[in-house]
Amino acid sequence: MATLAKRNRVVVTGLGVIAPNGIGHSAFWSTLLSGKSGIGPITLFDASDLGCNVAGEIRDFDPLKYIDRTFKPHRMARFTQFALVATQMAITDAGMTVAQLRRIRNLPLVLGVSTSAMDILERHQEQVDKKGANAGIPYSTYAFMPHSAAVTISACLQLASHPVTISTACAAGAEAIVSAFSAIRSGRVDVAIAGGSDAPITYTAFTSFAAAGLIAHRKQDARKASRPFDMSRESGVISEGAGVVVLENLEHAIARGAKPYLELTGYGMNADADPVNAPGAGLADTMVMALGNAGVGIDEIDYICAHGPGHPVMDRVETDMIKQVFGRRAYVLPISSIKGVTGNPLAAAGPHQVITCALAFRNDLIPPTANYENHDPDCDLDYVGGKARSVKLNRILINSHGLGGQNCSLVVQRVDQG
Repeated sequence: MATLAKRNRVVVTGLGVIAPNGIGHSAFWSTLLSGKSGIGPITLFDASDLGCNVAGEIRDFDPLKYIDRTFKPHRMARFTQFALVATQMAITDAGMTVAQLRRIRNLPLVLGVSTSAMDILERHQEQVDKKGANAGIPYSTYAFMPHSAAVTISACLQLASHPVTISTACAAGAEAIVSAFSAIRSGRVDVAIAGGSDAPITYTAFTSFAAAGLIAHRKQDARKASRPFDMSRESGVISEGAGVVVLENLEHAIARGAKPYLELTGYGMNADADPVNAPGAGLADTMVMALGNAGVGIDEIDYICAHGPGHPVMDRVETDMIKQVFGRRAYVLPISSIKGVTGNPLAAAGPHQVITCALAFRNDLIPPTANYENHDPDCDLDYVGGKARSVKLNRILINSHGLGGQNCSLVVQRVDQG
């Protein structure tokens, strides 16, 4: 057990990813590099009466292929299924077993969620409408809790964990990783599991997104609907998925022979002071906080993995905030957004970015910003358009922003064991 007096170095040793562009980090990474989008026509519900008919779905996802039938996956919300599968992937990728994790008392298991179990809510309401108020789905009360994904993972894997749920919109998954990071860095624990999961592609959710103007209306070539930083961007493209990582004290990871992907060294979190009139303005503060917390300067960042949702306002604001923090260096710093390929999976977005950076370090490649084709004079930085870029990466800054004004920035670096 780690001692409370020690400030531990925290590394990521296991990756679990479910995304529209691939299940498992190998498929996820190869499509990021090729710019092969996972966005397509909506099939999970009839979207014919909506102005938007595209989303980033996890195609042909059969929970029974990944989840033991004794866990009754058909009673789980879709976001819970994703979270459980991604967690199992991350544990395996870390070279650990569930049996090993069961021996850890009070294991932090922190999950970010945003829209929660909209599919279960709709299913329950449909049954009540058909059969009456006393004929609801008995398991719905548990299944549609935002906290159900975290506690279901703990129960299914029989972990003596401390399951925690964070709900701060799209920043939730990144903030979940910060929470787990802080527990290890402070010396309270040596191992933690964290990430985010969302499954918002339902009729109810999309009527809400459409009313708020939060979805693109592109009807031709859905693969090009998400266009971060591009002049012709309409709005973000809603998607679904999960990203989960295993975090460890570096000494603990080395002792068991693990090969860490990256080290997490700093973070910053806050809310926009005026989210209505100045959305995303707090990103400047979180970037400064993250750099200070990591003890690094602007010249030590080699790449920014941007929030970049493909929204007309937010892409410009993030660009402005990067300029504010990095000054002249902003113009020579590679920046890219993976959302042209993944869409915006809400709370899973931040963990997907962390996983992207883990693989970027391992391969010394920056994935391109897919569908970045037309220059916007308000977005005039180096967004790595076209193809992946070969660069020796030592430190990366990650940005995440959530509806309502929550911001989170992370600094991650190559692991130096010397």
